[in-house]
Amino acid sequence: MSSTNHIPTFNMKVVVHETGLKPDTLRAWERRYGVPNPQRTQGGHRLYSQHEIDMLKWLVARQDEGMSISHAVELWQQLESEGQNPLISTGTAVAEPPFPHITGEQVDELRAAWLEACLAFDEYQAQLLLARAFALFPLETVCYHILQQGLTEIGEGWYEGRITVQQEHFASALAVRQVEALMAALPAATRNGRIIVACPPGEQHTFSSLLISLMLRRQGWDVVYLGANVPVERMEAAVQQIKPVIVVLSAQTLTTAASLLAMAKMLSDLDVPLAFGGAVFNNVPQVVEAVPGHFLGKLLAQVPQTIEKLIQATPPISKAKEASKTYQAAYHHFVERRPAIEAYLHASPALADMPVALLANTNYEFGNNLEAGLRLGDLAMVNSNLDWVQGLLLNNHRRLTKTSLDEYLAQYHEAVKKEMDKRAAPILHWFEHT
Repeated sequence: MSSTNHIPTFNMKVVVHETGLKPDTLRAWERRYGVPNPQRTQGGHRLYSQHEIDMLKWLVARQDEGMSISHAVELWQQLESEGQNPLISTGTAVAEPPFPHITGEQVDELRAAWLEACLAFDEYQAQLLLARAFALFPLETVCYHILQQGLTEIGEGWYEGRITVQQEHFASALAVRQVEALMAALPAATRNGRIIVACPPGEQHTFSSLLISLMLRRQGWDVVYLGANVPVERMEAAVQQIKPVIVVLSAQTLTTAASLLAMAKMLSDLDVPLAFGGAVFNNVPQVVEAVPGHFLGKLLAQVPQTIEKLIQATPPISKAKEASKTYQAAYHHFVERRPAIEAYLHASPALADMPVALLANTNYEFGNNLEAGLRLGDLAMVNSNLDWVQGLLLNNHRRLTKTSLDEYLAQYHEAVKKEMDKRAAPILHWFEHT
């Protein structure tokens, strides 16, 4: 290493920019651990060398791997005492690729065993399997390929009618508690800036947001996790108090994507960057265009790196396409007349064979999706979600047929024509072309 790397050259502002560490953190590490050890100008200002900047980056990287700062400093000092350069050393466990002999088959087997324990409501066995997984695999592997993928498989089983809602809730609760415990064990933030992670109004599925929060905290970010179903006005108050560098929102359904849109517009008015993602944006790509923010992509494992890039250099946000005045009028009129439409359906002889609870649930889901399509400015977005709802009903109510579901849509069409006026034109047009 060139001796020029040890010349004190850079002020604290440069170090903060290069490492992402807060000035308070730098001073605290200097007091507690003796690193870094900057020289001072005659005016008392700190000057750091390139070597110290590289060392700080190395320490931050060890923190990202889950090591406490005190142990990271001890490891650095131990390597130096042994005559090794930590920045180029390949003779340590830290520098080697972790867990080089992991196979996909091993992960799949552990995930299958964890799912079996969850479906049997065996909490002890499920936790034992997770403990074994964390002993064998990196944290990211367990979180993404056992917990997240496992919950996805359970969701698919529920959709197909093979898994009960109680089993789904049990597994989700176990996974959430595990990630919350991992977050609680992490050290204090070391990076400048705070990040808000939350779910918009109506969104109850929190695992993805929680997992994103965990990974961002492992990168040293100060993450404020607000959880499920955050009202727009509460988010506005939180943003004004916390002053985040970015807000991350997750929506899984078309209905909550419409709620996210309202929150996105509020954040845009406050000039706060927004990053968003979730299943609905993967399944209905045109929804992405309706939201003024940065889409995080389809792969959850890449989200933390994408957020990191957005914070470093936030690109301009294209203005979202506003719903037309015709759609806005249709939305307000539909909300007003929706109770009458649903009363018509409950009284319809053509739907008399549909169980009352099933009809009420179908009205709720379908009505919510129509509202969301109107708010987002394109009822065509409802189409793919309608296929999902039809599949859900068929999978969970075997005596129903596609014909009976088609009859439901026909009766809904008639109800709209009867209970709404000319402002229903976008809805009627959608029914006539679906």
